Amino acid sequence: MSALIHVVSFQENLKLKSIDSQFTGIFASKEETEQKLKKDIKKLIELQEVLYAENKRALLLIFQGMDTSGKDSMIKHIMSGVNPQGCEVHSFKPPSSEELSHDYLWRCAKVVPAKGKIGIFNRSYYEEVTIARVHHELLSKENLPSNLTNGHLWERRCEEISNYEKYLSENGIVILKFFLHISENEQKQRILKRINDKTKHWKFDVSDIREREYWNKYQFAYEKAISLTSTDFAPWHVVPSDQKWSARIAVAEVIVEKLQQMKLAYPKLSAKGENDLKKAKILLEKV
Repeated sequence: MSALIHVVSFQENLKLKSIDSQFTGIFASKEETEQKLKKDIKKLIELQEVLYAENKRALLLIFQGMDTSGKDSMIKHIMSGVNPQGCEVHSFKPPSSEELSHDYLWRCAKVVPAKGKIGIFNRSYYEEVTIARVHHELLSKENLPSNLTNGHLWERRCEEISNYEKYLSENGIVILKFFLHISENEQKQRILKRINDKTKHWKFDVSDIREREYWNKYQFAYEKAISLTSTDFAPWHVVPSDQKWSARIAVAEVIVEKLQQMKLAYPKLSAKGENDLKKAKILLEKV
């Protein structure tokens, strides 16, 4: 496991402020990580091919984080070169009217990766215990009975999410969850960069400025959600992400390590299959 990452224990009293978002471990610069990242990506490509061929299990990667935490670029860099036939990325924006008419897990559940594939969630059902917790008015759009929005709603949802992830894990879906942890000042600098760079104007949303007013509330919501849903079968990894290059090396290392632990193997032919293969070879050599 990467020394850069904090793996959260179940019901840990998580305090994000106690985790240094600038931590880069033994690496002092991006240049120092480039060769290792290339090596890890090459290994990831090889392992993904075996996962696809084996067709018994799937890998679900969930990325969460504050706005500008680097989720998009993380996915782009880590999954570069991976066979698109065996990898699917889903970004979850504010729910549509159709999605709101279903339960809060529905839109994610219908795109859980099939056996043999890597599925990536850029945001996920964890929005329902973070942003919805910060902005209570969003609950009204879900049109829930009043008795279901009272009491320990967030704790109950976290328990439901853990139960769902346990169900997935018991059906061959291996889950890794990453929270890309940045400081409030780093977010400010990244937003300013978007404003000052014309090629990044398309990424800017004025709501990003307004949402900064809720920084502490978001941190609290994430601390609670992460600590209540980090389990052996679906662990949360808090990744210091002020430096994107060190965050990428840490995440790549965790993914490769997990795929190696899965003991993936190419399917073996039956005795009949081996015999048919020999016959086919003989026939081809005669032509």
